[in-house]
Amino acid sequence: MSQPVFTVEDLKRILLEGAGADEGVDLDGDILDTDFASLGYESLALLETAGRIEREFGITLDDEVFADNPTPRALVAAVNAQLSGSVAA
Repeated sequence: MSQPVFTVEDLKRILLEGAGADEGVDLDGDILDTDFASLGYESLALLETAGRIEREFGITLDDEVFADNPTPRALVAAVNAQLSGSVAA
């Protein structure tokens, strides 16, 4: 059975579904290394995003996941690391 993969497209979709997008921010642009605050996402929006990721992908994220991974690139890598560690052999 293949292991689920969390992509930047998944992240964009979840961000838009949960919190929308700030005017002037193009999530279709090169956002991988832009911190979430610069993209217009504050703590409540990020909590909602974390909850949606947890429910959709069946994982539990650390409370500090966004502090430790402040950009989309870092968050996608952290979620995928969690997914690969949560798969039973």
